[in-house]
Amino acid sequence: MRNRSGVQLLIGLYLFPASICHSRCLTEAFAPVRTVSIPTTVASENRRLCRRRDHLSNKERVECREKLRTTERFLEMSPSASSIMNPKSEVVIIDPLTPITPITPSTPSPSPSPSASTSSKSTTSQSSVVMSTNLSSAAKWHQNRRKAMISMYSKKILPLEQSSHGLFVGLPLLLVSNFALIFMSIKSASWSIPKIILLAFFPGSMFSLWQLQILHDALHGALLPKPSLSSPSASLASNEIANRMKKSRVAKFIMKNRKTLHQNILFWGSMPSAFGYYLYLYFGHLTHHKSFGDPSKASLATLFDSNKKNFEDGDVLFVAHRMKLKGKVGPTFPIPQSLQKLTNMKQITMSISKTGLDKWKEGRYIRNAFVFSCSLFFERVLLVVNDAVVALTGRNYFFPNKPIRGFHNKCANYCRWAVGVRCALCGLTRSFKPLLFLYLAETLWSLPPHPACAMFITNHGSDTDGNDGDGCVPSSSVYAGRWYSLFTLGTNYHVEHHDFPMIPLHKLGQLRKIAPEFYRDGNDDKLWKIMKETFRHPDFYACMDAAIN
Repeated sequence: MRNRSGVQLLIGLYLFPASICHSRCLTEAFAPVRTVSIPTTVASENRRLCRRRDHLSNKERVECREKLRTTERFLEMSPSASSIMNPKSEVVIIDPLTPITPITPSTPSPSPSPSASTSSKSTTSQSSVVMSTNLSSAAKWHQNRRKAMISMYSKKILPLEQSSHGLFVGLPLLLVSNFALIFMSIKSASWSIPKIILLAFFPGSMFSLWQLQILHDALHGALLPKPSLSSPSASLASNEIANRMKKSRVAKFIMKNRKTLHQNILFWGSMPSAFGYYLYLYFGHLTHHKSFGDPSKASLATLFDSNKKNFEDGDVLFVAHRMKLKGKVGPTFPIPQSLQKLTNMKQITMSISKTGLDKWKEGRYIRNAFVFSCSLFFERVLLVVNDAVVALTGRNYFFPNKPIRGFHNKCANYCRWAVGVRCALCGLTRSFKPLLFLYLAETLWSLPPHPACAMFITNHGSDTDGNDGDGCVPSSSVYAGRWYSLFTLGTNYHVEHHDFPMIPLHKLGQLRKIAPEFYRDGNDDKLWKIMKETFRHPDFYACMDAAIN
């Protein structure tokens, strides 16, 4: 097994859970939750484990040490925790029987819920203890929420985060999605243009969104089984299954090579595509969790002019089409000396997203939605062209200051494989229609009137109305029922994801049932109304221009 190539290994992992029936699992995972809002207070951090070690028996002390070792291995092998972990991050110990959980930028911890009736004084005092200086205000909001929920519901939440995974749900669905995209793109060579548009709108866009969400789980280390498979608070039956999995050869191989497998899934699983999700996820999503809403990092000029390997906040690349940002605009390109006298300029700054947003008119939601769609369509055409340029030249000229070894070489490697797959599909069918189908499938789900657009354009707004005037809320979820959650594969649970990034997609909805006072009640959000109100006027990105309580 060690001698298999990355592709063969990926296929083997796909086929391993193929015999498992997912219908019941998905139905239960995305079932709507009816909740009741109740007041709550935030409990202080519990560090009883260190104080009580002297009073434990030898057997209990051995079990305690084993749990701590298991958690350390879990953190080392988790890409979302280890890749951007702050060495000075705090540790919250909730219960002697539960493994420790680090408070890191990639797993922000929560503050009291907007719907909870906690006083502003208690919130301020709690925040002053737990907030890390390298996080944005929006990330700190999620960090404090996380701590509050763990302090109240650790026995239910920690097993979800440390033991649940997407091996039997995410991997098979990724296989289904990618094969469906390949099959439909090949068949599109014989379709008319209207039929391509129709089938790209549905089901093509759904499969593309599923591809993104499952790769997103792989990035956060939530796709493959985690070292802490069994949990004291889990049922005996589930712990028995977990222990059996630990002993199997496949499970041992996964545990040993978990980080590499996640990276391979992220790379190869992002094909086929027209411009792909890999580069955004690899370079920009983990940093998004700790920087979103920060004016010094979440700006176009910072993003394009930075000399760091990773983007300061990768979401800025598409947020700028629909939300206001602070800071300077980018990218900026130097003008050749031969043309400087003619243009009387040494450099030129161009931004498709900022140009489009400037054309919005207050209250004219149809016009604004049309402008948004045009600017996003045009920019993503350039992304397709840019992939070909990067594949040929080995450099991404939109980010000239980034390191060659850490950034440009990785971009070139991915683009060469991705463009090769696109050329193979077009060469096989002797048509450019497969590329057109993939482009539309990747783009249409983020544009109105597609249902998924409602959660895409509202995930990080500046909500001051829904918190009873008590500060700004930088993240939001869309609760439109079970079928919408299944259609978006849990992408609509965006607040939940930022609270607990390592909980897999099909388990996020359970957080509303476990901690109802931290999330909005109801499952009847009106998608068209959400899009209509969002396009009436642009918000600032993630409370960038407002105070967060």
